Amino acid sequence: MAIKQLTVFVQNSKGSIVSVTNALSKNHINIRALSIAETNEFGILRLIVNDTENAKNILQKDGYLLKTIDVVGVKIGDTPGELTSALAVLDKENINVEYLYAFMARTEKHAYVVLRVENNNHAETALLSAGFKLVSQEDIDKL
Repeated sequence: MAIKQLTVFVQNSKGSIVSVTNALSKNHINIRALSIAETNEFGILRLIVNDTENAKNILQKDGYLLKTIDVVGVKIGDTPGELTSALAVLDKENINVEYLYAFMARTEKHAYVVLRVENNNHAETALLSAGFKLVSQEDIDKL
């Protein structure tokens, strides 16, 4: 049930991010979520999009270094403590969260959280057992 995430390496310079988003928008790729982390010289842009394979091909053609990885998506209530509850489930199962980021759904009072963990299947099983709903790539594509 994994979600495909694009990890794009970009220069940490003026115009780098807009260059990526422009390439995607010109090709009708919708960005559903994004996160960026930076160093002095480069940034790591993480993207969830509605058409991962097309986005990957477009960006590679434009010369970007990138990789596609599977991440876990979990739907949580948009109330204080819901994120803590989901993270506590993973903590109880000794699942390390390498990073996470969240985005709001357009029509629901929920947030979607994207989690990078060592073992997606273990995390998904733990979250489902605790009553959380997972977010699939098909869910992302419908947003």
